[in-house]
Amino acid sequence: MLWGRATDQAVIDGLLDRARAGRSGVLVVGGDPGIGKTSLLAYAGERAQDMGVLRGVGVETEAEIPFASLHLLLGHGLDRLDTLPEPQAAALRGAFGLGPVTNRLLVGLAVLSLLAELAEGGPLLCLIDDAQWLDQESARALRFAAHRLHAEGIVMIFAARDGFDPSGLPEHRLPGIDEGSAATLLAHAAPGLAPGTRDRVIEESCGNPLALLELPRTDLPAYDRSPLPLPARIQRAYEARIAELPPDAQKALLVTALTDGGDPDVIVRAGRELGISPAALGVAEKSGLVRIDGGRVAFTHPLMRAAAFRHGTYDLRLEIHAILARLLEHQPDRRAWHLAAAATGPDETAARALEQAARRARERDGNAGACAALERAAELTEDHALKAGRLTEAAVAAADAGQAGRAKELVERAAALVTDPRSRARLCDLRARIAFDEGAPHLAHDLLMTGAEELTALAKADAEGPGGPDSDEQARQDRIAAGLMLTDAARNAWQLSDPARVAEAAERLHTLGLRPEDGLDPAVQAVTGAAVLLRQGPAQGLPIMRDMVARGGRIASGAHTFRINAAFVAPLVGDFRTGHDISAAMAAECRATGDIGKLPLVHVTLAAAELYLGRFRDAEATAGEGLRLTSGTGQRNRAGYLEGTLAWLAAVRGEADRCAELAARSRDRFDANHIVNGLAWAEWALALLDLGQGRFAEALDRLDTAMTGPVRHQIQAVYFAPDQIEAAVRLGLPAREPLRRFEEWAAASGQDWALAVLHRCRALLETDWERAHEEFGAAVRLHAGSGRPWEAARTRLAFGERLRRERDKGSARPHLRAAWETFERLGARPWAERARTELRATGDTSSPAARTEALSALSPQELQIVRLAAKGLTNREIGAQLFLSPKTVSYHLYRAFPKLNVASRAQLAGLDLS
Repeated sequence: MLWGRATDQAVIDGLLDRARAGRSGVLVVGGDPGIGKTSLLAYAGERAQDMGVLRGVGVETEAEIPFASLHLLLGHGLDRLDTLPEPQAAALRGAFGLGPVTNRLLVGLAVLSLLAELAEGGPLLCLIDDAQWLDQESARALRFAAHRLHAEGIVMIFAARDGFDPSGLPEHRLPGIDEGSAATLLAHAAPGLAPGTRDRVIEESCGNPLALLELPRTDLPAYDRSPLPLPARIQRAYEARIAELPPDAQKALLVTALTDGGDPDVIVRAGRELGISPAALGVAEKSGLVRIDGGRVAFTHPLMRAAAFRHGTYDLRLEIHAILARLLEHQPDRRAWHLAAAATGPDETAARALEQAARRARERDGNAGACAALERAAELTEDHALKAGRLTEAAVAAADAGQAGRAKELVERAAALVTDPRSRARLCDLRARIAFDEGAPHLAHDLLMTGAEELTALAKADAEGPGGPDSDEQARQDRIAAGLMLTDAARNAWQLSDPARVAEAAERLHTLGLRPEDGLDPAVQAVTGAAVLLRQGPAQGLPIMRDMVARGGRIASGAHTFRINAAFVAPLVGDFRTGHDISAAMAAECRATGDIGKLPLVHVTLAAAELYLGRFRDAEATAGEGLRLTSGTGQRNRAGYLEGTLAWLAAVRGEADRCAELAARSRDRFDANHIVNGLAWAEWALALLDLGQGRFAEALDRLDTAMTGPVRHQIQAVYFAPDQIEAAVRLGLPAREPLRRFEEWAAASGQDWALAVLHRCRALLETDWERAHEEFGAAVRLHAGSGRPWEAARTRLAFGERLRRERDKGSARPHLRAAWETFERLGARPWAERARTELRATGDTSSPAARTEALSALSPQELQIVRLAAKGLTNREIGAQLFLSPKTVSYHLYRAFPKLNVASRAQLAGLDLS
């Protein structure tokens, strides 16, 4: 029975009703200990008797064991693994230790697919209690799946105290119940309380139902207004209840508190070694402090476990941990932690066991658990060098887990013990990574340069030494490590828009003496091209970069690092087609292999290429999916790029609020991490929004201001130069600097589309009509087949506007009509309206040709799904590629078919879906 929870129950009922109608829902129920989260989950379970129900729980003692909580939730559904796409099934088997570890980031998608499979027979309810104690890997996989639930008829409810990261999932925080409900609950639970005592309990409980149940059980005559927090006072009440039990039952409770997962067999066997009978566990159960359900012993409330732990003596806890370590010989990870808990000083046996547990955790992407194991191993290590190594490995695992603060503290502890230069250099590399993640890329650059300098000196010393195979190999390894650090330093400096730092890293790379067999030639080429471009200009820098892009375009598969660098460089030389082809091929590879971790970066380059090529709907779908993946894979630094890209697309469409919101988010990320690319997109987007709305002074001022900061070194500064020129022309102002900037780059690029835009810019600035007409004509000719419909339409619009002003309406109409139709197709509403207004001013009041009205009605995700369905892919195959469940794919197709006026998948093949 729940008192005072009608509103909260209605929220749960609504989720369940929608699931019965085939719609999924997610909720994170938050609140203080004892507030009623578990009771609300129990209510959901009772109301879902017509549904499948899965139950999971975060176990505090298992929080460092990768995928322990996920196994508890899905263990009964593992017989359905074979129904999943094999890469997903393999990933889940690896996570659960049922097979070799494969692609760790596919686990979240596998969870989604398995839940959808389990929901095939009807709606499904997943209840996850104590989510604050989920191991990090389980939490990440469940959040990944939760964000992608849509049309499966699945409800996922997390109950969590503070400390659980909802990552954007819907939240519902439970307040204390009202005073009337509190009085009713107290009358039911403790009917004999004197009125004065009852009022004091109601006041002290603050509406916390658990407090209302437990505080009356304390020694009421001595009851006072304790300064202890409410959970501590409840825990004290539990300790008093434990003290009333027989000694054997108290020991059984302590064993239960220290046993991972609450296995009754282990508890009973441990109890026998302590000299207590199995009946002691039954006594503990009758006390109401624990319950035995589903082959597991669990405390009725987590605060009871804490009370049992505190009530046990230190010596007895050590003895129980030692017993459990012996009993769990077949579970090496749990055994390692019990060995560590039983240690009272340095213990290399326990340390090695934890180190091995950390290695297994790392293989399963359990970085948080690996960090905890390695840190504890270091604490048990006496040898300073070995301790430093374990602390360093713990710091690496913490950084991989996204725990920058923890990694930083571990690095400093390791640094205090490190004496050899190679270890110091490695710590510089790690410190740099942490600094970058914390938003200090300048510091990261300096640390990388320092570490590379130490390694360079070591490589030189080895090369000048007595020689020999070992010495030569060590020199090679030091040289490569230094080269990698210098490459990272240059990459950081590029993202900072710092030409001097890029040049410094490039110079150091060239003096390092790298050889072809070292395998760093592509990285050196990229750094060299960037340094030359920033310091000497496009005429010198673009040929180096153009060669790199061409080489990347010739590689059919593999060579991921080189190809992604080539895709990033492609916009710098204006070769969007090759950049698109590289990125699209890499995205297809990642989807085929389930390599989710690489996709956010690929989506950055693919979305930009699609945008530049005028494939705005594709760019929106790609950037949106990439943005969702950044949170699912912990790649926050990629988000600013994608938000900026989406802001630009919103600007073109005239979606002012969305553009402003996305630009603000991208700016906020720049404030946090100083990565300039996202800021460049955001500033350009806001200026383009102004330009499209006719706010020319605002647009020019924004772009002029951007050119005084780090944005001036980004490629966007070249590409928004024509916008500066147009705004200046509209205001009757000169635009010499933006014209020089674009002219220099366009000439070096040799791209037809760039030369076409250059002719347009010259035409806009030209006061003589005959010369302007020649420039516009040259622009229109070069645009033909250039693959940039947005720029071609901008040229046609400007040409038509000038022709109309020159009173040549007949010649203006075809240009204005072509611009109007292109803008309509691209969804560029403000620009389409401007073209339509100009066209009407010429006397043409007809409507534009409706080429693809049906496609424009599809959402970006519907368009993605329809295209894949048209290729013959099944719903399951589409879902695997787009990280959706098959039911969600089916839902989107159901919505898309009427918009396309088709009734079956077979009819899709005959449509133009480009």
